Amino acid sequence: MKPLLYVRAESVGEAAAAHAGRPEARYLGGGTNLVDLMKLGVERPEVLIDISRLPLDQVEELPDGALRIGATVRNSDLAGHPLVRERYPVLSQALLSGASGQLRNVATTAGNLLQRTRCAYFQDVGKPCNKRVPGSGCGALTGVNRDHAVLGHSEHCVATHPSDLAVALAALDAVVEMAGPGGGRTVELTEFHRLPQDSPDQDTVIRPGELITGVLLPPLPGGTVSRYRKARDRASFAFALASVAAAVQVRGGVVRHIGVAFGGLAHRPWRARRTEAALLGSAPTPEAVARAVDAELAAAVPLRDNAYKVSLARDLACEVLGSLTART
Repeated sequence: MKPLLYVRAESVGEAAAAHAGRPEARYLGGGTNLVDLMKLGVERPEVLIDISRLPLDQVEELPDGALRIGATVRNSDLAGHPLVRERYPVLSQALLSGASGQLRNVATTAGNLLQRTRCAYFQDVGKPCNKRVPGSGCGALTGVNRDHAVLGHSEHCVATHPSDLAVALAALDAVVEMAGPGGGRTVELTEFHRLPQDSPDQDTVIRPGELITGVLLPPLPGGTVSRYRKARDRASFAFALASVAAAVQVRGGVVRHIGVAFGGLAHRPWRARRTEAALLGSAPTPEAVARAVDAELAAAVPLRDNAYKVSLARDLACEVLGSLTART
């Protein structure tokens, strides 16, 4: 057993100060991912800073209609919040499709965004993994890669990000709020997670000692409808093979607002900018939707075992966008 120091932070400033200058320190919220990785030997922190009691567990409506979601809001509470269910059903659906009820009762908003890949090569300390040990190689690149990335991957890493919540937030133009030794700052959710490039060990743009304090959800245009759909190997407690989150406003037979993101296909939630550009200002006919989705997925580079993900994602996106645009 490796000894470690446990610190229970009473404020955001205290938490950041406890982390400062300690590269092996980790923030502990619900612990549903971190504790698992500690058991596997993937994470070996010297300091655990418990932030679960910080006053960051509220969903707050702002004067402009936006919602601020505290970092420690539990996934179950967020999924069932009346304003989330009414205004952002895609977010509630994404949360309820993740993990199990027991885990959702413990897992937090910030922890969900910061969870690490479920790649078997990353989780097995006996296998090569550039994300876990930079320079050791990517075992999945030529190994078992059925569940791995088809978009945005590199020769150094082909892992996917496991979050359902993050995919919905990407489609909703969410903003991540952070605090740390250097003060507070915000980053768009679509830029918070990194693509692997040649530094796959760096999952996000978060800086040493920073912690997420909340997520800001901007108000959607009136009449916007949204939906999340996920394909997986079993009905529950399974990560996405492919998923789609979309929020669409159609007015006068033309798409006036659209946000689309894919999950299970890349190192981060994949915002489908080409799909959005092709549909914005156009009539969303089935043919137009199919062409727009194909424009996005044309960039896919499947691995040996996962070419099926491209057609799976295409079918999911066409069905989700078709159902949303048919309502308006």
